[in-house]
Amino acid sequence: MSTARPPVPDGRLAAFDRHRRLLFTVAYQMLGSVADAEDVVQDAWLRWSAADRDDVADPRAYLVRTASRLALDRLTAARSRREAYVGPWLPEPLLTDEAGRGPEEAAELGEQVSMALLVVLETLSPVERAVFVLREVFGLPVAEVAAALGRSEAAVRQQAHRAREHVQARRPRFATDRRTQREVTERFLAAAAGGDVEALVALLAPDVVLVTDGEGRARAALRPITGTDKVCRFLLATTAAGLELPGMRVDVAEVNGLPGIVAWAGGEPYLALCLTVANGRVDQVLVVRNPDKLAGLGR
Repeated sequence: MSTARPPVPDGRLAAFDRHRRLLFTVAYQMLGSVADAEDVVQDAWLRWSAADRDDVADPRAYLVRTASRLALDRLTAARSRREAYVGPWLPEPLLTDEAGRGPEEAAELGEQVSMALLVVLETLSPVERAVFVLREVFGLPVAEVAAALGRSEAAVRQQAHRAREHVQARRPRFATDRRTQREVTERFLAAAAGGDVEALVALLAPDVVLVTDGEGRARAALRPITGTDKVCRFLLATTAAGLELPGMRVDVAEVNGLPGIVAWAGGEPYLALCLTVANGRVDQVLVVRNPDKLAGLGR
């Protein structure tokens, strides 16, 4: 059987590629999954390649509308599966390349795809999340959001207001100073890897919360851990165990638009860790250990 790709209409691929990054980011914001976002982009391409160009006045609006609806369908189905998830659910980490971006663009990306924001978005309903992503994150007009989601403009305004209040009430304090974020991340790694209790305690806020996602397949806490002492003990114990693995390599890398930590064991992703930093101290530690969610780090 032939595996040759069908011919692509002239100019259609170029038009799609101009918006590919936007479509991926919209889908990832809505789903919190690299693999699912990639699938949405692929499905959007299939629909775009088969569309009648005479019916498409605005390719960007058409593609955003298509990707949004595809992502919303996937998110609604994913919610039921996540009810049976073992332990806390965290978004799939995304390695982002900081090279070639200025400070303002880097800060904007960190706000868009930060793990802290994605965790809060998970508490919204699927439609509220879609409205928030399109309206608040990407700044699309109400009319365009309504068309993308098949809702009335009045409904979109109401959902946007409700989602905005919800996110503002639950969003962790966020340090946009990337230099501070990186310095704290490097000190955090040095303290944890060196078993330096005093240095680690000094970095943690008194009400720090640690959330680990292993889905029962990797060592992880089944509930969030709160408080400096408990978080410190857990971090030091798990770090010591990890460093004993053969071929372990730990790097400070850009994860979800901000400096974070990625560990590899035997050439395979071992964990991704993101910190929420405010006033020079860590008030949230998010650790992904689920091997399925780490597969995207190797892409």
